[in-house]
Amino acid sequence: MPRQPSAREKTPTAAAATATRRRVSPWVALAAMALLLAAGLYFALQQPGTEAPSPDATKAAAAPEARPVPAPAPTYVGGAACASCHASETEAWQGSHHDRAMAVASESSVLGRFDGATFRHQGGTSTFFRRDGKFFVNTDGPDGRLADFEVTHTFGVTPLQQYLVPLPGGRLQALGIAWDSRPAAQGGQRWFHLYPDRKLKAGDPLHWTGIDQVWNYQCADCHSTHLRKNYDEATNTYATTWTDIDVNCEACHGPGSNHLAWANKEGDWSGFGGAGKGLPVALDERRGAGWVIDAASGNATRTKPRETSREIEVCARCHARRGQFSDEWHAGQPLADGFRTQLIEPGLFFADGQQRDEVFNHGAFLGSRMHAKGVTCSDCHDPHTQKLRAPGNAVCSQCHLPAKYDAPAHHHHEPGTQGATCASCHMPTTTYMVVDPRHDHGFRIPRPDRTLSLGVPNACNQCHTDRKPQWAADAVKAWYPQTRPGFQTFAEAFTSADRGAAGAAPALLAVAQDRGQSGFVRASAVRRLGQRLDPATLPALRSALADPDALVRAAAAVALAGADPGTRVSWLPPLLADPVRQVRMESARALAGEPEALLSPQQREAFSVAIQEYVAAERFNADRPEGRANLGNLHATQGRFDEAVAAYRSALALDPGFEPAALNLADVYRGGGLEADAERTLREALARDPRSASAQHALGLSLARQRRSAESLQALAAAARLAPENARFAYVHAVALNDAGQREAALRTLEAARKRHPADRDLLLALALFERDAGRRERALVHALRLAALEPDNPDAQRLVAELEAAGR
Repeated sequence: MPRQPSAREKTPTAAAATATRRRVSPWVALAAMALLLAAGLYFALQQPGTEAPSPDATKAAAAPEARPVPAPAPTYVGGAACASCHASETEAWQGSHHDRAMAVASESSVLGRFDGATFRHQGGTSTFFRRDGKFFVNTDGPDGRLADFEVTHTFGVTPLQQYLVPLPGGRLQALGIAWDSRPAAQGGQRWFHLYPDRKLKAGDPLHWTGIDQVWNYQCADCHSTHLRKNYDEATNTYATTWTDIDVNCEACHGPGSNHLAWANKEGDWSGFGGAGKGLPVALDERRGAGWVIDAASGNATRTKPRETSREIEVCARCHARRGQFSDEWHAGQPLADGFRTQLIEPGLFFADGQQRDEVFNHGAFLGSRMHAKGVTCSDCHDPHTQKLRAPGNAVCSQCHLPAKYDAPAHHHHEPGTQGATCASCHMPTTTYMVVDPRHDHGFRIPRPDRTLSLGVPNACNQCHTDRKPQWAADAVKAWYPQTRPGFQTFAEAFTSADRGAAGAAPALLAVAQDRGQSGFVRASAVRRLGQRLDPATLPALRSALADPDALVRAAAAVALAGADPGTRVSWLPPLLADPVRQVRMESARALAGEPEALLSPQQREAFSVAIQEYVAAERFNADRPEGRANLGNLHATQGRFDEAVAAYRSALALDPGFEPAALNLADVYRGGGLEADAERTLREALARDPRSASAQHALGLSLARQRRSAESLQALAAAARLAPENARFAYVHAVALNDAGQREAALRTLEAARKRHPADRDLLLALALFERDAGRRERALVHALRLAALEPDNPDAQRLVAELEAAGR
């Protein structure tokens, strides 16, 4: 099933919390999701005021002024209440992906063969069958043994359908075996495994009985309407509820009680006028607007600017890679009041914003020229059928003149072929869940030259898999001799930063301050600036705290979590009262651990509210180890040793394989002077996963602190060997070798790492210093000059070059 972010999948290293009042690296706090929560904010409408009095009326005593009556908090009424008035919309919605997002297993909803069909995978056999009118699967269960399990619900419809099985504790678990519902001619009408290359055993988080396949957390919120997870941390159980089992009217339009009152003229219905007519959101961005094509350029311009992102954010709730931190959110509220959108980060997106992991559509779209020009989701998609508004290239021809763009002179392919379709070149697909190709919504021009320089994919080689990127780049250059950079000009800056290039800051600053880019892109740049806090970047981060986009303000708060206390206490308190929940909580988290005496009474009150919102957010997600570990990080930052230890242990009890909790627990023990407990915790983590580079690295440091040099070197070497992509592991190993008197081995380690990480400052500095100390001035100078070239404004690098040059005279 589409997955929520998981820290175990995309976090390469752990940055540990401490038992003293130290900062905790934000990757653990934010590794898998934004586990945040705040109280519900209900949309209030007022009755219109009275008319102006007539001249005669003013002669009499003035009547008491009429006071607007606030609307009651809206509640959910169920989609059936909408159908009688909205018959055409209901008819269009019926049978759609939203309608069939989830259903009770029945003859009409189940597509797969439950007729004794068998499926073999990695040495195991599962059988699908019927009994007493119900649907069953015989497969390996939580104990690893074969047993019969009832399938109670279907999940999705095409191109695949999944099946849900109830397990104790109120859980519904998603089977790893799904039905390929494509036509047989396309390879469908078969059972298949979502992890075809993995042999998943009971106890593995990805096994269908594991923690990563729990419907209640992983997928329920986007497949049902008004879903309430209702997780009880004390009993580790769920009592999940919904209003409608599928994605119904109120999932997008918000709770409908006030609209129903308006329609039926009940109660104070007259106060529910206006665009929303009692609904908390009016999805009317397209009303009164159109697109006019310019004959010269062949492109369209919106007749009036798109002034809100209401519609886009309603769709983004489920079509974005995001972490939920409240189930009180409803349509009409800012998305960041209930969800944290994942930014352009390595492992999730490519540096140019293309989809990499399962990130859905929203992020790439926010980085696109279409979004910048005012396009909304419903310009291309019918919101009720979820179908395109026109087939094939015709949907693009709504805004792009066919004579100019749907022509061989533009696309350079034979008409009627796959290469002549707009989507093939501008919306290439990536296949997820084995059979589900999804179009990238970045609407970018093909740039095979960037494949060569940045390593990002390109549309040309997706089709021409037998040719090299250079061939594609040459073809594009021949067709379009003048370089067409496209809209996503941030790719070079993000690549430079993600590769650790010392000179990346200026390019990041340019992106962060470019109001022509979306807040999503600027926020992605701001987060990267948080790894480069210095006098050159801090002013931009301060400006970002006042950005009109909540994503940018939240990213700036996270970035400044690593700043000095004076900067944080001076700059962050105003955001504790920000109108958007995520911003408030990120700011409170960044201030946690600082003495409250540094804040004014008003700021202390705002901090208390915001940090409680943060704690409530983690409690909301306490069914995941990330939520419990995040509380441990908070307690560690605040110096609450026992509570930090308890939180980390709780996370490990829920998921023993959640490595960040083990690493941070070990570091809390270290901070408390309990080095033996730290070592024991790390060895337990390695017993679970001997190939964990982060655990080996942490163990090596622990052993070094215990002056067990030989054992320490062995663990540090293992870390560097297991994760060669981590320059820091190689650097620390080399320093330890040098300290142990093994300078030549240290230099060999550094040189090997430098070839992989040529722009790493620490590696170059260590090479220069170690070669200098070995009396090899010329070699030292080579590395010092490389460092100085990377950091021309670094006085230490310039002094080292001058010192080495002077020694040679």
